[in-house]
Amino acid sequence: MTEVKKTVRKTTKVGVVLKNEANKSVVVKVESLVMHPLYRKFSRTSNKFMAHDEANACNVGDRVQIIEHRPISKQKRWMVQETLSKSARV
Repeated sequence: MTEVKKTVRKTTKVGVVLKNEANKSVVVKVESLVMHPLYRKFSRTSNKFMAHDEANACNVGDRVQIIEHRPISKQKRWMVQETLSKSARV
């Protein structure tokens, strides 16, 4: 019999780093547009996700892409996949 390998697509999100105070952890703010069901007007919503940053490379203001990951701690279920752009702060 042939085994069928199931591919799992993990969700990715793009956001901005708000905090990087903890060791190997960052807080990422992800914004999205949501349409109101009755009035058909778009409103901007945001969520904050705690993500694992193995290299401690992210700084506040960086634009990063995060990907779903197995639970690493109580709050961390995301991992930084790549840094899309560095912040202008020095």
